[in-house]
Amino acid sequence: MPEDRPTLPPVLLPPEAELARAALAAPLLARAVRLARWAGPETRVGAGGELVTEQLGAAARELGLPDGPDDDGPAYAGEAWRVAVETGLVEVEDPQDDAAGTPDDDEGTAPGDDEDAGGAVAGDNLALVTKGSPQDVLGLWLDALDVVLADAAAPVIDDLHDVIGEDGGIDFDALDWDPEAEAEFLEGVLGNLYLLTVTEAGPGDQPVPLPVLAASMVVPDDMGEPTDDVLEQVSEAMMRLDDQFRLLEPVGLVDYQPVDEALMVEEGEEQEPAAVDDEDVSRYGLVRLTPLGLFGIRSRMLEAGVAAPAVGDLADKGADVLLGGLTGYPEPAARAETLQWLAPRTPADAARELLAAARGGDRDAPLRRLHCQQALALVGAHAEPEVRAVLDDAELGGLARVWLAEHGAADVPPPPESMIFWLAIDTIAAQLDADGEADELQDLVEGLVGQHSGFFDAAWRVEHPATADVLEAMGRLHRDKHLAKEARKAAFKSRSRGGGAA
Repeated sequence: MPEDRPTLPPVLLPPEAELARAALAAPLLARAVRLARWAGPETRVGAGGELVTEQLGAAARELGLPDGPDDDGPAYAGEAWRVAVETGLVEVEDPQDDAAGTPDDDEGTAPGDDEDAGGAVAGDNLALVTKGSPQDVLGLWLDALDVVLADAAAPVIDDLHDVIGEDGGIDFDALDWDPEAEAEFLEGVLGNLYLLTVTEAGPGDQPVPLPVLAASMVVPDDMGEPTDDVLEQVSEAMMRLDDQFRLLEPVGLVDYQPVDEALMVEEGEEQEPAAVDDEDVSRYGLVRLTPLGLFGIRSRMLEAGVAAPAVGDLADKGADVLLGGLTGYPEPAARAETLQWLAPRTPADAARELLAAARGGDRDAPLRRLHCQQALALVGAHAEPEVRAVLDDAELGGLARVWLAEHGAADVPPPPESMIFWLAIDTIAAQLDADGEADELQDLVEGLVGQHSGFFDAAWRVEHPATADVLEAMGRLHRDKHLAKEARKAAFKSRSRGGGAA
């Protein structure tokens, strides 16, 4: 398989307008927008742009959140305000510029809160919420996601005084925290979750158990039975991810069912690493990327230079790019991609483009012809005139006859024997390139050999670039030892006369 093919399967995303609606409905961004509309001349912020303490309660009430001493409403309001500032929904005014017009009244203000306080007003980006394009809205959401991911990778500080250094700043060494390593760990987790979601063999729309996700980051690929030490690391990673996904859910990145608190180890209590009960795995946490989350992680991958295809990427490309790009696509994604490519084209134009792109004697040509045949099946009977036009083509004549027969066409001329064997070699070469030596290919090989007596006596003479390689593969795949030996002899004859790849 060529090295430039994408390693990630394509993701099927909703239209951008639908994603933008989901972004605006995400609780955290919705709160940030609401606070941006609430902000005004009386809004007071600290030197870092944060709301001063006495205004957090008012912000919480504006959001409909409880603001009592033991409530989390002010903290949620502070988080939403930070997102509003960082995304440009709110513009913080310079305290020095605002100082002349600020009353000197400290009554009811916590010490230091109002010192050098500035104001805040709605920012330019607030207009994008109602007047911007879906791309503008998604850009805002991606900025909000950056803020939340930074928060999720940050350490939990129980007592700030314990980590203040001599210079008054935070002593990161005392935290035992590596910002780059933490960010890399979270990016790796989200990358694995993305792959589990989009891969054909993965759970798809089903949530991923948190232990599975934690193990994907901790357990080495070549490890058999995990050791107690590794299980302990998985358990620690689960607790770490539980905290992080609780932060990431409000921005709309994931749907998350947290770890059952009854499973948490009490402080100071020692407990051996426990095996996960498969019958009640949901108690250990379940996480799923939302469609908006898939968009977000894919956007970050693309920004990092990772090839992360999406269905629709090939819709405006030529037929040669389509047929080459479908390699590695799961069947549903390949069908969706092809339908998008066909949509703006007439059946006749599409068929002509596809057939022209399917020609060639290069290594990828057999797979292009297989994808061409599958695409023509979606065009339907309207492609018959264009398909009939290639009946005498040495490379496409066999494909054309198969397509016409499958569509019940009349007056299909029988193929010459040379075309039958050429098509057999081409078909097996395509399957080898697409799926390797799978069980289905073994059945195809044995079926072809069984249908044609003296198959290998004729096959080694076929003028096809892949003849020798295909015959060697048939020798490995055929369960009849005698016929397998005949295949290997035929491969040797083909290679001796210069047929097939070296």
